[in-house]
Amino acid sequence: MKLSTKVAELTTIIEPAVEACDVSLWGIEFTPQGNRSLLRIYIEALPEEQEQDKHVTIEDCAAVNHQVSGVLEVHDPIAGEFVLEVSSPGFDRAFFSDEQMREYIGQTISLRLISAIGQGDKKRRKATGKLDSMDDTSLQLTTSDGERFEIALSNIDKANLIYEDD
Repeated sequence: MKLSTKVAELTTIIEPAVEACDVSLWGIEFTPQGNRSLLRIYIEALPEEQEQDKHVTIEDCAAVNHQVSGVLEVHDPIAGEFVLEVSSPGFDRAFFSDEQMREYIGQTISLRLISAIGQGDKKRRKATGKLDSMDDTSLQLTTSDGERFEIALSNIDKANLIYEDD
């Protein structure tokens, strides 16, 4: 889940504008699409508000959209036209950093990997299971059929939380 240079640059520019709206930046997706790119920003309620069970509102998204639009107009980091979307990460949130995943140890996650794991005809580049533990270089995952994997964090292309309604 290494951030691209462009996403790192955008994060540096955008994060202060997001925080000025009293929400936190969860992550950024940037998809260049020729002359019209897509910039998707995920925001989350501040930790102290989450403890009070407060969530991101449509008004929060609109305020961030307005604030970030102004900042992007000044800095002009994206060549050509782009579409700006602002939303909550949702229940099935994508993880943008290892630190975000640590908060969900014990829950089910879905991974898309850079290199396949497993042996023989059971090799796979996708894995879903319970996140058992993590250290600085790898995570341990147990699939629903009991298979256990140790996966290098550097081998993770994309990771998402799987929402389970208890």
